[in-house]
Amino acid sequence: MSENRDQNTAEALEQPPVSVMPSFAMVNGAPFNKLPDDLYIPPDALEVLLDTFEGPLDLLLYLIRRQNLDIVNIPIAQITHQYIAYIQIMGELNLELAAEYLVMAALLAEIKSRMLLPRQPDAEEDEEDPRATLIRRLQEYELIKNAAEEIDQLPRIERDIFEVGVDVSTLKNVEQNLPDIQLKEMLLAFQDVLKRVEQLSHHQITKEPLSVRERMSTILENLKGADSLLFSQLFIRKEGRHGVVVSFLAILELSKERLIDIIQSEPFAEIRVRTAGTAGS
Repeated sequence: MSENRDQNTAEALEQPPVSVMPSFAMVNGAPFNKLPDDLYIPPDALEVLLDTFEGPLDLLLYLIRRQNLDIVNIPIAQITHQYIAYIQIMGELNLELAAEYLVMAALLAEIKSRMLLPRQPDAEEDEEDPRATLIRRLQEYELIKNAAEEIDQLPRIERDIFEVGVDVSTLKNVEQNLPDIQLKEMLLAFQDVLKRVEQLSHHQITKEPLSVRERMSTILENLKGADSLLFSQLFIRKEGRHGVVVSFLAILELSKERLIDIIQSEPFAEIRVRTAGTAGS
C-alpha cells in the first residue's frame, strides 16, 4: 500500500507543473509574457524587473502568496519551475544575479529530487519532510517582513513628522495690559490695613517723627530686592495709624512721580507694587 502511494506521488511530481510565467506588463487586460522577436532592447536598458526583491526568500514568498498557496504545504515542483523560469528571464535581460539566488535554485532542485525518491518503509514515520527547513525559513522571513512593514507605517521624523524650531531671541517681550486701579480700590486697601492695625494691642510707646520722604526711600529700597510686593507689605503695623498714613502718602507720592507701578493681575485681586519699568523682567 505504501509502495503504491510513493509511486503515485512520484508520478505526480514528474508531470509537467502548471506554471505561471512572470508577466512584463498587462496589455488589454491580459498578461504580456513574451517579448516580440523584432523588439530591440539596448544593452543594460532595463535595470529592474517588475518587483524589486530583497533576496531569494522574498521572491519565493512572492510566488507563493501571489497564487494563494499554503506555505506549510508548498507544491515544490510548481514553485521550483516558476522560480527557475524567473531566474532565466532575469538572465536573458542581462540582469546581474546575486549568488544567493542561484544557491536557492540549487536547493529547490535538491528538495524536488529528494521528494521524487521512494521512501524506505521502515523510516517512513521518522523521516523529515525535505521541505521542512525551507518552510521554517519562509515562515520566519514572513514574520520579520510583516513586522518591518508595520514599523515602516509608524510616523517617522522628517517623513511624517517635522520638528518646528523657533528662534526665541527674536521675540520681543510683550507687556500684559493690566487693569487700571481706581482710587476707590486704593482707599479700600488702605482701610483694610488700618483695620489690621487697630486689632493690635495698645501700649504706650515713644514715637519718633515720621517723614514721607524717608518712607518713600524705604519703600524704594525694599522694592529693589523683589519683583513686586503686596500693597499691605509696605506698611509697618507697629507704627500705628500715623505710620500707616505716612506709608500711604509715600506710596501715592511715588506713584505720582512715576517711580513705582501699582498693579493688579485681575479685577478685585490683591494690589501689588513694583518699581517702575520692571514689567516682564
